[in-house]
Amino acid sequence: MRKVSLGQSDLEVSRLGFGCMGLAEFYGDALSDGDAQSLLEAALERGVNFFDTADMYGNGRNEEQLSAFVNKHRSKVVVATKFAIQRGADGAWLGLSNDPKYIKEACDASLKRLGVDTIDLYYMHRRDRDVPVEESVGAMADLVKAGKVRALGLSEVSAETLKKAHQVHPIAALQSEYSIVTRDMEAEIIPLCRELGTTFVAYSPLGRGLLTGAYRSAEDFGDDDYRMVANPRFAGGALAKNLSLVDQLAKIAEAKKASLAQIALAWVLAKGDDIVPIPGTKKISRLEENVGAVGVTLTDEDIAAIEAAVPPEAVEGARYPETTSSTLNA
Repeated sequence: MRKVSLGQSDLEVSRLGFGCMGLAEFYGDALSDGDAQSLLEAALERGVNFFDTADMYGNGRNEEQLSAFVNKHRSKVVVATKFAIQRGADGAWLGLSNDPKYIKEACDASLKRLGVDTIDLYYMHRRDRDVPVEESVGAMADLVKAGKVRALGLSEVSAETLKKAHQVHPIAALQSEYSIVTRDMEAEIIPLCRELGTTFVAYSPLGRGLLTGAYRSAEDFGDDDYRMVANPRFAGGALAKNLSLVDQLAKIAEAKKASLAQIALAWVLAKGDDIVPIPGTKKISRLEENVGAVGVTLTDEDIAAIEAAVPPEAVEGARYPETTSSTLNA
């Protein structure tokens, strides 16, 4: 597993990271502490050193799940967490905050749950448009000066916001959704990241499982699975239409003697060393499959075939429900 620099920081991350959200919430039952530890250890053994969480995943539970593992391997791992999405003690959604005072309180709370002295990469999870981004990033920069954070990141912001933020403090990473079924970031965000020297971190590079081949109908999902409850790409007739695109990708995967997930991840990896996908999973077998994508080489012809099989306009459904889409590209 090769490592690449994270933006202009002194951090080096594995070519493929690990998205930890599903360990605690959203995709069915949470993993037990023991199973989570085993999975994280397996990832590190396979060369993955970049682990992504957030304070709102499991309402703090996900950070706690990482604590023992991160502390055991502190010098070997890069841990990223996030602030901004507020939840009540019962898990209820309370809105967004980028208020400088709140940012510092949220950082201290994350440090406590993770059990570390320093967060390697600290993201603004979503932008609160009521607070000037310069003020928010200024507070984040104060955390760097205080030694509580090593590098700064943003998530789901516009090109204009990224430019303004970068003028206050270098932004090491910008995280947004990116996969063969979600290519919005190619127009402005990824080119700007390259201009600024900011690493682009791709979350949901497997389209929330759509690109794994594991799901063929609504019956394959649990009743409380976020995808069936609130994601437009899995609702109604959208799932069947999107699976027809996945079937075309499966033919390419078969010809390459790779799995569907490996082809989807290899496509993201082929877009450049400054793009780091962070697929998540709750199974060691899927982890091994994902890591195997690093060894899949795609030719220009392969990439063209993949993109022809899944043209952006053919993907059915928005990537988020209307109720939360206003927080995207903020």
